[in-house]
Amino acid sequence: MLDRISLEAWLLLNQSYLIMLIPALVAVMGGVLAMVWHPSHQTRSLIQHFAAGVVLAALAVEVLPDIQGEHASGVVIIIAFALGSLFMYVMKLWAMQLEAGVDAASGNLSHGLVIATFVDIAVDGFIIGAGFAAGGQTGLILALGLSVELLFLGLSLTAENTKGWRIIALSTALGVTVLMFAVLGRWLLAGASHDMIAAALAFSAAALLYLVTEELLIEAHEVEEKPIATLVLFAGFLVFWSIQLLGTPI
Repeated sequence: MLDRISLEAWLLLNQSYLIMLIPALVAVMGGVLAMVWHPSHQTRSLIQHFAAGVVLAALAVEVLPDIQGEHASGVVIIIAFALGSLFMYVMKLWAMQLEAGVDAASGNLSHGLVIATFVDIAVDGFIIGAGFAAGGQTGLILALGLSVELLFLGLSLTAENTKGWRIIALSTALGVTVLMFAVLGRWLLAGASHDMIAAALAFSAAALLYLVTEELLIEAHEVEEKPIATLVLFAGFLVFWSIQLLGTPI
């Protein structure tokens, strides 16, 4: 009996690690696509709307219900969400300062802006790890949802002097980063208390909310969008809500 339980636990653990590979591989795939495909601004806007819908679905149908499902202290959840909001606010201020380091004339990416991108990706990885620590389908949904963001990020890596294998190297490094921090988050929160897991998820909820409202949608609205963009946003939400409702095995 104990051997059977140990085997099932081992299989579940290895399955979670395999799922963690999905966003890492998608990040690399985004870099590969960026070498051969340069989408128009309108197409980028549609991708961002779809990604925003996906992340909103992950937040609404998985993260928030799981936070309540942990039956943690309300004070802990409120404080964790407030800290997550403050952290993302500081990240926003930092990114605004680093944007001044981008040489618009040459198209070079500043080292500071690249570092900020890696910090953002590390947070995404930790969110995925926290989802697996919470159990259920949270880790899977977050891994798939954030994969859409990573795909867009890979496509966005193109700059005037960032071409060819430099894009592959950068996207691969992003993939390794998200995988490492997903494993780290899963390991640190394994066997953690309900309050600790709920706090991690509440912090993650703030990060996801920031991702949608302050990154994806703001950037998507920098171009004159077509009415279909709204439909694409809802399509992204519906696709991942459908996965959760139908329990589609992945």
